[in-house]
Formats: sequence, structure tokens, C-alpha cells
Amino acid sequence: MITERIIMREIALRLKEPFRISSGTTFERRILLLELLDEEGTVAWAECVAGEHPNYSYETIDTAWLMIRDHVAPRVLGRELGHPTEAGPLLERDFRGHPMAKAAVEMGIWDLHARREGISLSRLIGGVRTAVETGISIGIHDSPGALVGEVADRLAEGYRKIKVKIMPGADLDFLRAVREEFGPDLPLMTDANSAYRASDSERLMAFDDLGLMMIEQPFAHDDLLEHARLQARLTTPICLDESITGPDRARDMLKLGSGRVVNIKPGRVGGFRASLAIHDICREAGIPVWCGGMLESGIGRGYNVALASLAGFTLPGDLSPSARYWERDIVLPEWRMSGDGMVTLPLDRPGIGVEVDTDRISSLTSRSEILSAG
Repeated sequence: MITERIIMREIALRLKEPFRISSGTTFERRILLLELLDEEGTVAWAECVAGEHPNYSYETIDTAWLMIRDHVAPRVLGRELGHPTEAGPLLERDFRGHPMAKAAVEMGIWDLHARREGISLSRLIGGVRTAVETGISIGIHDSPGALVGEVADRLAEGYRKIKVKIMPGADLDFLRAVREEFGPDLPLMTDANSAYRASDSERLMAFDDLGLMMIEQPFAHDDLLEHARLQARLTTPICLDESITGPDRARDMLKLGSGRVVNIKPGRVGGFRASLAIHDICREAGIPVWCGGMLESGIGRGYNVALASLAGFTLPGDLSPSARYWERDIVLPEWRMSGDGMVTLPLDRPGIGVEVDTDRISSLTSRSEILSAG
């Protein structure tokens, strides 16, 4: 397989409601899309998950555009690949960082290969599920009462896990209100997005009283040591997200005891090759994994759903349907969730299993650039 051309496009999709985490509030997503074409005319689409600002990650949509154009795409364009696993090493050799830019191209190559073979992306990577359990990520609210109200609405929709974003000043009281309202059996977790410091450890110890599934990424994005110290004192499992940047970091987490759960986001860790390796490392060690979201469009959602079909993904992922975020998505059909919180894998269709609404993308495109082999 030879990737002959990559077309970069930027679009903007406005969220149905603002989404607030500890590092800021998102009202609209600027999204970098890639259209990949091979020598036989096969077409695949991919999405870069980098945001507009360098808060969650140092990468942004603008740095990713530059990296893909000048450094990532030239390494794969016009080059024959026997299998998508060959793309990752090409992008890693003498090329430090920028995993989101790399992932957008690498994941597109996986989908391109699956479409050429006429099989679903899930089956190509070894997925074993026909449907995946779905949880929801709920942003920071102004009051515990408002949070309780949204949790009630989301449970009525069928979600199987509730993840609540927190930050200092909007944490324990909010979580206690949810637990008191819905009882001890509610699958409840929380995500700090690195909002706390080691000096907050005593406060974080109080989270043990809440019966949480896990506390996600309380400390800095590049930390393993302080997480290990806290995990040694906590009964509640710590889930690492930003700290797991690749397979080596997953191994370090295991050695240090920095956490007991891992959130694998393929668009954040450099693509599917790295995601599959992290999955295998964790599965061998008995560490459960799940797939988080990055406010993706339906294109990025397709990759996440496929990844979550692997055997080691034993916890509900943040795989909300299109209607959770967008008045109208850019894929056909849009992603949907059943009343009992399941998203069905489109195993009868090739690649990610949805088609792109090219007319809608054309109407939303604010800039584009064509990258060609040679």
C-alpha cells in the first residue's frame, strides 16, 4: 500500500453546550481532518485530536498542521507499506514528540489498509466485541445541585459510567452530592486533568470515602512518582491518562505502582501501534484499560470505538454518541447509543464503519492544503 496524497482540512464544530475542565472551557472545536488516498484510489479519513490552546497538551491544531505538513506526511507519502504497523517506526525515528500529529497520519493509514482489505478496523486490530459499553464525561458545574441534575439526565439516557470533572474548590462536595443522591452502586469516577499537587494529598485521601471506581490523573501530566506515593496510600485506584505517553511509560507505571487503571486515547499516544502495545502490557499485568475521548467528531469517534473492542478494554469508555456534543456530526450514519448504554460496532462495513459527509465538511472548511508524494 502506498499513500499518494493527504489533504489537510480545518473545520469548526460548535458544542451543543460548553465543556469545562480544570484547565479551561471549550465552546467550539477547531478540528484538523485528514483525507488519505492510496495508489488505487482508496480513501480514508482521520482526525487530529489537538486542541486550540496548549492547556491539555503542548500540541495545538496549529502546531500539528505544521508538523504534519513538514515532518510527518513526508515520511509516509509515496512509501510502500506492507502493513500499518510499519508506519509507527517511520514516524518515531529521530523525531521527538508531537504524538497527536503523528497519530492522525498513522491512524489514517490503519483505516486505509482496512478499507483496502474490505474489513472493519476493529477486526483488523483484533477486536473481539460487537458492541462497547459507554460512559459519559461530565464537565465542571457551578453547583453540586446542577451536577446532580445532569447526572440524573445522563443516567436516564442509559450511560453505564459517570465521570465527573473536578478541580480544587469543585470536588468533594460535588461528588458527595452525587453519591448521596444516587447511592453506592452508581459507577462513579472523577477526573482532575492534573489540577492537584502533592501538597493536596491529604485532601485527596478523603476521596476514599466516596466509593469511586477511580481517580483519574490528579497530578501533573508528566508525573509518575507523586502518583505512586499517593496510590500507596489510597484504596481508590488511580487512573493515569496524560502521564501514559507510550508503552515505556506504561511499563514505568507498573514498576513504580503509580496507578491501577489506564485511559488509552489513541490520538494522544501516537496512534494505534502504541495503543495496541499499551493495551497488551496492561492486559498481561492485569491492569484494566478504557478509552477516553477528546471531544472528537464522528471520524475520531470511529477510531476510539474500534480500539475499545479489544479484549483488555473492560471498563466503559467515554464513547458518547454524536448527539452528545453536536447538533449535526460530519459522518453518516451518526454514532448512536442504545438505551442500555451500548455503542454497536459497524462490523459489516470497512474501516471505521461510517462515511464522511463531504458536502458538510466542504461547507465548514476554513483552510486546506494538499500534500502529495514526490
